[in-house]
Amino acid sequence: MKNIIGRISEIKRLSEYMNSGKSELVVVYGRRRVGKTFLVREFFDNKFTFYFSGAENATKDVQLFNFNAAINKYSSIDYPLVDNWQNAFLQLEKYLDGIKSVGRKVIFIDELPWIDNAKSGFLSAFEYFWNTYASARKDIFLVVCGSATSWIMNKIIKNRGGLHNRVTRQLFLEPFTLSETEQFLNSKKNVMNRFQITECYMIMGGIPYYLEQLERSLSLSQNIDNLFFTKNAILRNEYSKLYSSLFKKPEKYIKIVEVLSQKRKGLTRNEIVKFSHIPDGGGLTAILEELELCGFLSINSYFDNHKKNKLYQLVDFYSLFYLNFVKNHKASHSGYWSSLIDNTAHKAWSGYSFELLCQTHVLQIKKSLSIAGVLSYISGWRSKMAENGAQIDLIIDRNDNIINLCEMKYANKEFVITKNQDANLRNKRTAFIEETMTRKTVHITLVTTYGVKRNEYWNNIQSEVILDDLFIP
Repeated sequence: MKNIIGRISEIKRLSEYMNSGKSELVVVYGRRRVGKTFLVREFFDNKFTFYFSGAENATKDVQLFNFNAAINKYSSIDYPLVDNWQNAFLQLEKYLDGIKSVGRKVIFIDELPWIDNAKSGFLSAFEYFWNTYASARKDIFLVVCGSATSWIMNKIIKNRGGLHNRVTRQLFLEPFTLSETEQFLNSKKNVMNRFQITECYMIMGGIPYYLEQLERSLSLSQNIDNLFFTKNAILRNEYSKLYSSLFKKPEKYIKIVEVLSQKRKGLTRNEIVKFSHIPDGGGLTAILEELELCGFLSINSYFDNHKKNKLYQLVDFYSLFYLNFVKNHKASHSGYWSSLIDNTAHKAWSGYSFELLCQTHVLQIKKSLSIAGVLSYISGWRSKMAENGAQIDLIIDRNDNIINLCEMKYANKEFVITKNQDANLRNKRTAFIEETMTRKTVHITLVTTYGVKRNEYWNNIQSEVILDDLFIP
C-alpha cells in the first residue's frame, strides 16, 4: 500500500471489511479516472485469488474468452472455454473449491458494467454465484468495480431482483482533497507552490489521472495549454468520454450539467426543467440523483431548510473549466492560458471556483476555526428582499450558539477590505439576522488566499481562514 496517496478512510474501511469474519460483496464506485482500480490493486498488492476485468465494447464471446484466460492463469487445471456465464461461474466455483489454503479468497471483478452486454446472461449468473455459493461461505471477499455509475447503482446496489440487499459494503471513491493533491504532486516530483496547486485543482479537480498528465518540467500554464488547448489534447477530448462512460444515455445528463454551468449559484428543480427542457418526473429525479452520486452536482439546502428552496449546483471543477474555456475554443498556439491571467472571464471563473473549492473543503475550514468537533449544519442563504439581493454561499450553523457567515475571496496577495466591502459585509450580516430572526451570535468569517490586510476595517470581521488552512489533512 506504499504507493497509495491519501485514501486513509478507504484503507481503514477495506481493512475492517477484510476482518469481518464473513463473506463480503464490496462495491467500489466513483467517476471515471478517480483511481478505483488503482486503490483495489494497491490495497491487495495485486495478489488476488482471481482477477478479471471486462473489456470495453467487447462481445459476450470475447468477455467469456478473457474470463477463461483469467481462470486458467490462476488455476492449475486447464478449464475449457464455455459459451455461457452460468458455466463460467461454475468453473470459478470448482477452482475456489480446489484451493486448500485457509484465509480470505479475494476475487476482484473490474469494469463489471462492460461485461453485462445485451442478452449476455452475465448478471443473472453473477447473482446466482453470489447467492448460492459465495455468500454461503465465510471466506469470500468479492470486490466489484466500474465507472458506469448508473449501471452500478441500478443493477447492483439498488437491484430489485436476485441481488436485492445482497451488497454488504459500498465504497464511493471521491476525488483527492487539496492535501492529497499536494502529496500526489510531490510524489511525482512536480514542484508547485500552494497557490499554483489551488489553481490546478480549480481546473482539474482532485482527479489522479488528470494530475498525472502534468509534466514536471513545464509551468502550470504551459501544462494547461498542452492538455486543453492544443489539437488532440488529452483533457480536451476527455469531456464526452467522461459522461458516456458513466451513463448509458448521457445526453440528458450533459444537458443538465451545461445548464448548471451557466448558472453558477445553482438552480432549483423547476428552473432546471425550464432551462433544460427536460420534463419533470421520475426520469429527472434519477438523473439528478446519479449526477449527485458521481460528485458532479451538490444539492444545497438554504438556512430556512425549506425543500422548495434547495438548489442544484455544478461542483465538478473539470466540467466547469471545460465549459467555460475549452468547449467553444479552437485548438490554438501555445501560451493561450497564460494570456488569460488578467482577463475578466478568468477573474470571474477563478473567484467562483475558489468559492466552490471552499465549499468542498468545509471540514478544513472547521478545523482551522477549531470547531471540527462541534456539531454544525452547512447551508446557504439568499435574502427574500429583492432590493437587498444579499446572498451568502456558505453558512456554518453551530450547536455552540454561533453562526459563521463565510465570505470567500480569491486574490494573489493579501485581501484588502475597502470601505464599500466593509459596508457590504455588515449589511449582509444585518439582513441575515433580521430576516432569519436568529438568536445566535453571528460571526463574519473571511476565507482568503493570503489573509486579510490589517486596516481600519479588519476588526469588523470575527475570524479568517487562509489558503494554507485548506490544505489541512
